[in-house]
Amino acid sequence: MSSSALQVAWVNGVGAVEGLGAAIARRFAQNGYRVAVTGRSRDRLDAVAASIRDAGGEAVPVVADAGNEKDLLNAAEQVRALGPLHVAVFNVGNSVSAPALDLSAELFEQTWRASTLGGFLFARKSTRLLLENGGGTLLFTGATASLRGKPPYTAFAAAKAGLRSLSQSFAREFGPQNVHVAHVVIDGGINGERLRQHAPQRVQTVGEDGLLGLDAIADAYWYLHRQPRSAWTQELDLRPFKEPF
Repeated sequence: MSSSALQVAWVNGVGAVEGLGAAIARRFAQNGYRVAVTGRSRDRLDAVAASIRDAGGEAVPVVADAGNEKDLLNAAEQVRALGPLHVAVFNVGNSVSAPALDLSAELFEQTWRASTLGGFLFARKSTRLLLENGGGTLLFTGATASLRGKPPYTAFAAAKAGLRSLSQSFAREFGPQNVHVAHVVIDGGINGERLRQHAPQRVQTVGEDGLLGLDAIADAYWYLHRQPRSAWTQELDLRPFKEPF
């Protein structure tokens, strides 16, 4: 099969096989897209790509650090070689917690660099590729912290709020050029590897459907991509039915 035979979806922020980035990648692969999966761990990316291929899809691992411009530009050239880009998803998550007076400038900057600067670098390059192909979809993964800050998540909230503003600016500038830009607020715990490992008691406490299901979230991303341009959503919030808000 030639590299241009399939449309390409690029998911940046892929870690565990049982993580949100992988679930989004699987969803687009199931619908015939060649998926580029990007993250910092080659081993994890290989595992995700292998799981997608085992299910009959096409996936290519592309290693890059979200906040490193050189890494991102190199990754974009690898993605370009795979075929026409039509979907780009920025799913980098770097939740950190620290009391404000104990929060170092270094940690604050690292958090901003991964979420906000990384989101900008990804959006700038992927939008250029989308425009080369007549438009497409650019999606950002947000969080409760995108909408409000509270301790001890000062750095995370500032970074996620910046990413949300970035999504709004790109939506207004590039929507008229046929690029659908949307921001997805994930309001609640995700039933994936990270939460199961670090807070197993929470998983047990909330009970059935008390956490956001990976495949259910991925379905929402697919829905956003498939929306007719006469009625585009710019921001979508998702939460379990038990989540207070």
